[in-house]
Amino acid sequence: MEGILLRAAAPPGHAKRLYSCSFRVARQNVARILRPMSMTDLDSGITENLNQRLLSHGVRPTAQRLRIASLLLGRPQHLSAEQVLAGLRNQGMRVSKATIYNTLNLFAASGLIRQLSVGNDRCWFDSNTDAHYHFHDLDTGALMDVSLRDVEFQRLPEPPPGMQVDGIDLVIRLRRKSAA
Repeated sequence: MEGILLRAAAPPGHAKRLYSCSFRVARQNVARILRPMSMTDLDSGITENLNQRLLSHGVRPTAQRLRIASLLLGRPQHLSAEQVLAGLRNQGMRVSKATIYNTLNLFAASGLIRQLSVGNDRCWFDSNTDAHYHFHDLDTGALMDVSLRDVEFQRLPEPPPGMQVDGIDLVIRLRRKSAA
């Protein structure tokens, strides 16, 4: 690809003039231009519902936040930031990784989602904020919800002086049985 015209403003103190250059793209792949995020292709009822959910948690709705919310909050699921980014880019949306992380952290801080750490270097974001536990499939990385009623604790240790138990996070790690 040759002959692309780049325009830049003149440096301060220099006469205004058009600077241009041409360059060759080394790769033969054609770059995919992603369209800016818009909400026009989402159902207005869904958009209004998401708007209300964000506002009720103190989050100002923006097009990008609504897009991320529509992907993550549509059903109970566990997604990583990379999966959210891939999902939006597969829809042709233009969004940066930093925007994804900032939005997911904002959603978690406001209580819209739960942030999970399951022992590896990946963080998961859970759209189910009701109290529950998790199975973690070590072979596939998948997380599955476990109801509170399916787990019983006989006894918990006493917390240190001046502390109280605020919650319990339980991750039950699974591996396929080996054929014996």
